[in-house]
Amino acid sequence: MAKRIAIDARKFHDFGIGTYIRQIAVQLHASPGDLEYVLLCRPDDAAKLAMLLPRFERVTTSAGAYSLGEQFRIPWRLLRTGADLLHEPHYVLPPLTQCRSVVTIHDCIHLMFPQYLPNSLAYYYARGAMYAATHRADRVITVSEASKRDILRYYDIPPEKVQVIYNAMDERFLTPPDEETTDRVRQRYQLTHPFVLYVGNIKPHKNIERLVAAFSLARPLGPEGLKLVIVGDDLSNYPKLRQVVHRHQLDKHVRFLGYQPQETLASFYRLAGAFVFPSLYEGFGLPPLEAMACGTPVVTSNVSSLPEVAGGAALLVDPTSTEAIADGMVQALTNAAVSTRLREAGPRRAREFSWARSARQLEAVYREVLAR
Repeated sequence: MAKRIAIDARKFHDFGIGTYIRQIAVQLHASPGDLEYVLLCRPDDAAKLAMLLPRFERVTTSAGAYSLGEQFRIPWRLLRTGADLLHEPHYVLPPLTQCRSVVTIHDCIHLMFPQYLPNSLAYYYARGAMYAATHRADRVITVSEASKRDILRYYDIPPEKVQVIYNAMDERFLTPPDEETTDRVRQRYQLTHPFVLYVGNIKPHKNIERLVAAFSLARPLGPEGLKLVIVGDDLSNYPKLRQVVHRHQLDKHVRFLGYQPQETLASFYRLAGAFVFPSLYEGFGLPPLEAMACGTPVVTSNVSSLPEVAGGAALLVDPTSTEAIADGMVQALTNAAVSTRLREAGPRRAREFSWARSARQLEAVYREVLAR
């Protein structure tokens, strides 16, 4: 009788973890293996998942993420599905889960930067949930060696219990969009000047205030008319950032364009003179990999997982130094030898990551846990 794997897909449409769930699910769906899969999903996602992943059974639940209800409803739904193993793609593993389990912990940001959480209760919830997950799960998956070191630093578990399975970018980033699409993006967003690009959310640990300050130093030394374009988040949630832009008198030179779909984003990467990602902490760091896939010169931080992901195909800078970020920006924009090297090395490095490979490794973990 085939073994049944349940995957908690309630965050299917989210950013970050949602991308992880979508990519892994699509790759597992394409696998010819003998494992059966069940997706625990929101009621309003069931129809779309039926079209996208028709071979997978869908079981709906209204349990909210990080809620008391999920501690009881998820185990109850699991019993009704007859699942042999549950994969939780985040750090919450309900303690009443009866079957074997695998949990993915992407990073330890809540433990390393508790000041960015809304209150102390959120910190203790995250710490307690991660403790339970790391100790109760049969296997812990994480997305970089840096994240594995962080997990082992906070939780006393055997190192062999934690396995690194890298994330990857969508391989479509490796294929240049047609000229018509790129021209349309250029015209629609009036990208007529050279610009530096940032993609991602603008939460405090992303270090965007320091990025803006660094841009103010780099702008006089870069190409004439240089702009900073920030894509991927709603500025209204971070009014302080607008004040930083105003303080540096950059109102006409910094643009916030919000979320962009992948097709448009690929054009942004290729139109940019450089991509700058000075985050203070990342479990993996997908945007620099996407930029490298597009052949865009990348400047990123020399901390956490980012050097591991860059693999020598990006300029690494101290994210706590405004001057270092600015210097990296200027080097990528004005030093032809540096720019050429990064444009050639980026796609080569990006091709070393593959969601298909990650899914095969994950499936091997499922089989190993089930065979115990």
